[in-house]
Amino acid sequence: MKKFRAWFVDYVAGFYGDDEYLNANVKLKEDHTQRTCEEIRYLAKELDLSGNQTRIAEVIALFHDIGRFEQFVRYRTYVDSRSVNHCLLGLEILRQTKVLDGVAYPERQLIEKAVEYHGSRELPKDLDGECLLFSKLIRDADKIDVLYVVTDYYRQYADNPQGFKLEIELPDGPEYSTEVVKELLRGQRIDYSELRTLNDMKLCQLGWVYDVNFTPTLKRIKQRRLLEMLVDFLPKNKDIERVKEKIFEYVDFRISQEKKEHNGNLSHMI
Repeated sequence: MKKFRAWFVDYVAGFYGDDEYLNANVKLKEDHTQRTCEEIRYLAKELDLSGNQTRIAEVIALFHDIGRFEQFVRYRTYVDSRSVNHCLLGLEILRQTKVLDGVAYPERQLIEKAVEYHGSRELPKDLDGECLLFSKLIRDADKIDVLYVVTDYYRQYADNPQGFKLEIELPDGPEYSTEVVKELLRGQRIDYSELRTLNDMKLCQLGWVYDVNFTPTLKRIKQRRLLEMLVDFLPKNKDIERVKEKIFEYVDFRISQEKKEHNGNLSHMI
């Protein structure tokens, strides 16, 4: 693992230079990667994964966004629809640099597949076994930290819009799509192609909970009050309040179901 961490640090260092805007965005993803490694270790522990599975998971977290740096240098954006699929670019970089050449082929396949699919709207139906497990793990670990990142991002932007050094992807105003609200109230995830405003993006991010795979992920999100912080950056009205209630009820229900299962298992042991 030390070898991979050292390689990552050296690789990312090559993207820093005299461009303050570029440096801020490279730093954003470098820090995100380190925290995603922490989150995936947390999930691995909560899910009782083996030591080897935990190591594979951490390598996946370390390299899941490796395509982001080249993406931003080339296109000055992290928006895939305006540039390139960062997951596929990351896979290409891993293969070109041969950083995984010393890893046994079966494990390398697990790492590459998880990197390739971590940003997909849906996981392929034919994924199974450990390939499915690791793909779900990185998607959950990624979400935990991205929710932290965006709440901090929105706070910085609200405090100083003129001095904000990161990318704002969509127009910022009081508007939001009523269709996005309706879909969230139906328990549906939002497709990025539907987003028209920054508030739409915030609503979409609230809806990420519908795509969470593991209950410990929801516990982490709830413990850190990430959803509450995100709601604070949305308009104060009945639509948003209804969405908030729906999302929070869903999270509480999922967590309560795990408790019921746990208690049921204990009762069988008595």
